[in-house]
Amino acid sequence: MPRVALGCGNFGGIGSAPEFFGRGLTQDQALELMDAAWEFGITAFDTADAYGGGRSEEAIGRWIRSRGVRPLLTTKTFNPMNAGADQGLRPERIARQVRASLDRLGVDHVDLYLAHDHDPEVPIAETLGAFEAEVDGGVIRAYGVSNFDAGQLADALTAGRPQAIQNSCSLLDRGDRDDVLPLCERRQVAYLAFSPLAGGWLTGKYRRGEPFPAGSRMTQRPEPYQGFLAGHTFAALGRLDAMATRRGTSMAGLALGWLLADDRVTQIVVGPGRPEQLSPVREAIEQPVTESELAEIEGIFA
Repeated sequence: MPRVALGCGNFGGIGSAPEFFGRGLTQDQALELMDAAWEFGITAFDTADAYGGGRSEEAIGRWIRSRGVRPLLTTKTFNPMNAGADQGLRPERIARQVRASLDRLGVDHVDLYLAHDHDPEVPIAETLGAFEAEVDGGVIRAYGVSNFDAGQLADALTAGRPQAIQNSCSLLDRGDRDDVLPLCERRQVAYLAFSPLAGGWLTGKYRRGEPFPAGSRMTQRPEPYQGFLAGHTFAALGRLDAMATRRGTSMAGLALGWLLADDRVTQIVVGPGRPEQLSPVREAIEQPVTESELAEIEGIFA
């Protein structure tokens, strides 16, 4: 599995939130970004059926048809496709949703299919049984889960054969290091980290006492990041920025490098808004974080 995937959650929306469907990147902007990512060497694209209400998958499908290439594809299901639509992981819904994803993507299978959230209304064995049926039918190559905690992942491993988990993980969101990552290491489950830059907080764009930049996550969908509005967060980011400056990289490149230095992290899913925002990925790959730098970073965020 490639270490870096292109996150496509901002194609035609801002994630799976219906109130933002039709916003985010236009189709032309998404095509430009996919061109840049492919040229950079990123060959895995990550999406979900509800990203942009289907617009993300449609943009990827258009890109595949027009460019004549086929990236590795991860998609997901759980969230409603529009306000008031059904959601969840019932087997009959999974069968419907995966085929709709294939139609939008214009492919006959996806490489990885994820439960986009835990569904307390459906026994996990039923959900994973539906995934197994799609594997047997050749519709998906492998399956996994997303936004599961350690206990939920353990239950899934008892009920089926999930091969991956995709959760939020960054220097500002390190909870999985205590339980999910050790479980993945023991059970050989691939760990995919989304939001590795914490919604832009690890890029340096948010400064203490300054207005949030127009069009940023904090002006559009700030709710997931409200916990970062604290003095100790700004202090830690200031120290991280100084460290990045000393080593000649961006703060974002250093933050991505911290994740890539952990062998338990199989893949990071980056979601740039413009081609030039791929530069930190290059920095993280070309200038790996050393053991002494890891220790310094741990000291900053202790």
